[in-house]
Amino acid sequence: MSELLDDFEIVVDIKVEWGDMDALQHVNNIEYFKYFQMARIAYFEKIDADGLLGDKRISPILASTQCKFIYPLAFPDQITVGVRVESLARQHFIMKYAVISQKHNRLAALGDGKIVMFDYINNIKADIPDGVRSAIIDLEKIEVEIID
Repeated sequence: MSELLDDFEIVVDIKVEWGDMDALQHVNNIEYFKYFQMARIAYFEKIDADGLLGDKRISPILASTQCKFIYPLAFPDQITVGVRVESLARQHFIMKYAVISQKHNRLAALGDGKIVMFDYINNIKADIPDGVRSAIIDLEKIEVEIID
């Protein structure tokens, strides 16, 4: 399974819970976005986003997200979610996600999210702080596309 996540520096193992399923006995689509969120938070923790952002009241916010469902998940299963930053712009970056079923050893879903830096004091988008930008570039083992 590791080859399915070769391009992802951050991977998170998540147990599929019985309550994640819907009436059709497969994981409900909203759960995938929760899995993405867990991986995104693990990424932010890895780069110490809180420490880098400090008390500036500038924070990342999810602007948009999408998911391509490839193979249905069901309880019981354990999944591995990979997350990486694919591109960086002045005020946002694009994260890519891959969800792998450990039970079936196959790709279950692909997704992405646009993350915007937001200034909560002035209620406007903000530039990605240099420390955050550097931490992302340093973490990624593949080349990040810079869109400036």
